[in-house]
Amino acid sequence: MVSGWRYALRIGVVLTCLAGAGLGSAVPAGAAAAFSTQLSGLPDEFTAGDRVETLSAVVSRSDGGGCVKVRWSMLLRVQGLRLDQVKVDRVEDSGSFPLEIRTEGDTARLTDRDLDPGLLCPGRTVTARYRVAFAEDVGRGRVSFAAEAYDPGLRLLARQTAARGVVGWEATAEPTEATPEPTPSSAEPTDPATEEPITDEPSSEAAVVEPPPPGAAGRPVSTSGGFGVVQGAFLLGGLLVFLGAGLLLRMRRLLRPAPEAREFERPARGPW
Repeated sequence: MVSGWRYALRIGVVLTCLAGAGLGSAVPAGAAAAFSTQLSGLPDEFTAGDRVETLSAVVSRSDGGGCVKVRWSMLLRVQGLRLDQVKVDRVEDSGSFPLEIRTEGDTARLTDRDLDPGLLCPGRTVTARYRVAFAEDVGRGRVSFAAEAYDPGLRLLARQTAARGVVGWEATAEPTEATPEPTPSSAEPTDPATEEPITDEPSSEAAVVEPPPPGAAGRPVSTSGGFGVVQGAFLLGGLLVFLGAGLLLRMRRLLRPAPEAREFERPARGPW
């Protein structure tokens, strides 16, 4: 009977430890693979001036989890032009959406001050729209975007990147000179230089600059990502391990059998 209780207690402790460890390792892996982000509305090439393009970032969820609010953050990087030559406005159906802007060199991060009005659920999407324009004095350059969707605890759900060229009015209106026909004595023509292809690349890497702020104006940017489900799961697992070990030791002491008295023990010999 005592041996059966011991085995049952040991099995319970082992199952408790495995449950705590599984909660800490399985939850974040499933959540990371359940979200995806897409960028749409990008032209083949941006034209400087009064021309405004509207970009859309869409995040979706494919698992069976619950609904979650989303905070958008756009990472903008320029090459061949300045940040003050780029105009970006975050818009919703009700009008402009407030942003918190942080710049570092040729990179700017535009983060929503408030959570997106939409609610991300399985089978539903949340969309952020950005109106982008460039100043008239831009000659030629390149701009890259990284749309990032975060949950209220600043956990990165999904990220999508894209890059496009920017050309100014002067570059497009500049007349091209007529090229003379080649003569037999002229050198062989060389292949024209080809520009780097522009592609849309999904990426799950961490942002190159600091992550977005939690939403309140003036608050410092969080670099740890907040205390989330993963940390809580590990703490719970460690607590369960310690409790199980202590319970096992105490039950072992209580169930330890007392030494049995010897049978047919010879009585002590009295004094003569």
